[in-house]
Amino acid sequence: MVEARRNSFKSPKPDAARLLAFDLLTEVNRNEGYSNLLLPAALNASSLEERDRNFVTELLYGTLRMQGKHDYVLSQISDRPWSEVDPGIVDVARMGVHQIHELRVPDHAAVAATVEVARKRLGESKASFVNALLRSVTRKEYSEWFVQLELVKDNVSRFSILYSHPEWIVSAYFDLLKDWEAVENELRTNNIPALPTLVSWPGYSTQQELIDLGAEPTLYSELGARMKGNPGNLDLVRHRLAGVQDEGSQLVATVFASAAAGTNWLDLCAGPGGKAALLSSVAKSRNINFTANEFSKPRADLVKKVVHGARVWCGDGREILNRGEFFDAILIDAPCTGLGALRRRPEVRWRRTLNDLRNLTLLQRELIEAAITTLNDEGVLGYATCSPHLAETSVQVLDILKRHPELEHVDVAPYLPANLQDAKRGKSMSLWTHKHGTDAMFLALFRKKSSVTD
Repeated sequence: MVEARRNSFKSPKPDAARLLAFDLLTEVNRNEGYSNLLLPAALNASSLEERDRNFVTELLYGTLRMQGKHDYVLSQISDRPWSEVDPGIVDVARMGVHQIHELRVPDHAAVAATVEVARKRLGESKASFVNALLRSVTRKEYSEWFVQLELVKDNVSRFSILYSHPEWIVSAYFDLLKDWEAVENELRTNNIPALPTLVSWPGYSTQQELIDLGAEPTLYSELGARMKGNPGNLDLVRHRLAGVQDEGSQLVATVFASAAAGTNWLDLCAGPGGKAALLSSVAKSRNINFTANEFSKPRADLVKKVVHGARVWCGDGREILNRGEFFDAILIDAPCTGLGALRRRPEVRWRRTLNDLRNLTLLQRELIEAAITTLNDEGVLGYATCSPHLAETSVQVLDILKRHPELEHVDVAPYLPANLQDAKRGKSMSLWTHKHGTDAMFLALFRKKSSVTD
């Protein structure tokens, strides 16, 4: 009898794509890994075919984006508080719900394949619980799970669940947009995967070369192009003649470079190197000395690979004065909450908190103060974030002007592309994903008045 039971037991046989997606999901959610770094390395090390690679990408990024919404469904089913459920069960169940509700996977296949992953990684007992959860999900139509949301009058609470964003982020968007339809559009757009965007580096490649490879030119940047597929397969990218960079980041770099002059430029917070690569090529074409500074040694090493031989410092930007040099133009691409890049960094929405915001705004002020001490008279300071949050943008601008009467706020308008509309907040550039199809970047420009008087 025992022998018969042993022979009837089948060992778990999860498919490689779902197993890899779950392992990466665990690494991101439980060990604070970064999906945009882990996924390419894992795919390159795998023997998966292109179709399965695409499925892993869609399943991992999609589950990370929508896990708040999936938790709302699963919490209605679980016989214990969802916050107390084993983390492994939570992640594999989220992955199952994503296939059932968001992907074109038949219900029976989504449940069976996901349970096999649970059997392999979590064991039979936990897999049985996952099986019961997912089968319950399939017993209702998608829309039935969200009927109760229609009764929720508070837009922050309703949109938080419907579009899978923490409530504080929904509130932050409304503080800026002042319009719930616009907020809803931004939240919806954050959940749409972005095509890879390429950037040509002046002196090394051209936009036309990217177009000739089958990419579509970007709307506003004269250097960029969007394409499907893996940019790492392109010779121009492999040989570091072009890069991968969101169009919004390209505009930050090119607008800053258009306003900047002089012979000595500094990128104060350069890692991982996208803006530094573009600025270094522009600087080289103008015979301008360019320096990139980055606090993290691994990120500084990445910067060295893309700045075409320009000088790279590794050190705390708040101590830049100790280097004993002064600059004609300084860009501070400040560490921030990243609320403007949630399409590309799906886990950021769950990882950032209001406490992070407080710490980051303090760091931003300290970097600004340090940069100003090394800025020459008539020099240009650029302050940029990949966040639209008021505390990281407009409030910092007001603080700069209050603390430093020697700085004048430069209007970005003359430096913006002619076809870029509705992209200003006061005198600063403020992009929105739902309006411009870019990350929601912010850039303020300042010029240091001459201390020499007649």
